[in-house]
Amino acid sequence: MKVCIYGAGAIGGYVGAQLARAGAEVSFVARGPHLAAMQEHGVRLLIDGEERVAKVRCTSDPRELGHQDYVFITLKAHSVPGVVDQMQPLLGPETAVVTGVNGIPYWYFYKHGGDLAGSTLESVDPGGRQWKGLGPERAIGCVVYPAAEIVAPGVIKHVYGKKFPLGEPDGSRSARVTRLSEMMMAADLDAPVRDNIRDEIWLKLWGNLCFNPISALTHATLDVITADPATRALSRQMMVEAQGIAERFGVKFRVDVERRIDGAGAVGAHKTSMLQDLEAGRAMEIDPLLTVVQEMGRLVAQPTPMCDAVLGLIKQRDTMAKLAA
Repeated sequence: MKVCIYGAGAIGGYVGAQLARAGAEVSFVARGPHLAAMQEHGVRLLIDGEERVAKVRCTSDPRELGHQDYVFITLKAHSVPGVVDQMQPLLGPETAVVTGVNGIPYWYFYKHGGDLAGSTLESVDPGGRQWKGLGPERAIGCVVYPAAEIVAPGVIKHVYGKKFPLGEPDGSRSARVTRLSEMMMAADLDAPVRDNIRDEIWLKLWGNLCFNPISALTHATLDVITADPATRALSRQMMVEAQGIAERFGVKFRVDVERRIDGAGAVGAHKTSMLQDLEAGRAMEIDPLLTVVQEMGRLVAQPTPMCDAVLGLIKQRDTMAKLAA
């Protein structure tokens, strides 16, 4: 089974190393010192108190790798449209594209049903570039719950979690998603197949759309945001707005707002990915986590005043960070 991890950073490297150790033929597309270190020494995974080394083929040029059975996209979501052309050599007639990205994926309205079936979302897929270049029919949804970090070039530390729910856009239990789930389970990755992966996508996004921008604006960790009455109330209002939108699209939330907030607080003094990106001078995932909620609200004429206000603030914060760089 040929699996390419496109964007073999912390999460991609963790997944790829585990799959390689379980017997899959894994390749990485990466760049910079991280790529050079993995080419020389393999990917070193620090997990469960031990170091595991996986030797995988690593390159910056997908043309070297040929057609794959599965391509995992584990880039930052806003980076994906810019690499669609480079991914083409990996895509054969039967290749599945596994979208392990944050936020709403490009294929969201594929086989969705209703008036918006087949629509694209400009905030996450400008000009429908992914829809046209990757194809929604290739897509398998994947929600990434674990946390990992690159502690040195070629060295990935697993922080917590191993859950990666999977699902076909049409909710079917196809042979390809079943095979993928079995392969990941064999690699000690918890990858259940969901009948409605969109519910799972929204459950994660529900927290990300508020906690990420609030943390980048305040520099507070999750425990502080969820315990402080003001930021907890703001998070709740943003989540209620988003829930109203998602339910218009048929999404069902299996937990309520308060439980979702408490779950985030239980993670502790954790910096969100958006705050980490801001501190590191990297682009923040604003559009896939928050602008898309505004866009989807407009599609169903659902007002989003709190989301709009925070979106305006975080965009201005992003602009000021770029000017200061």
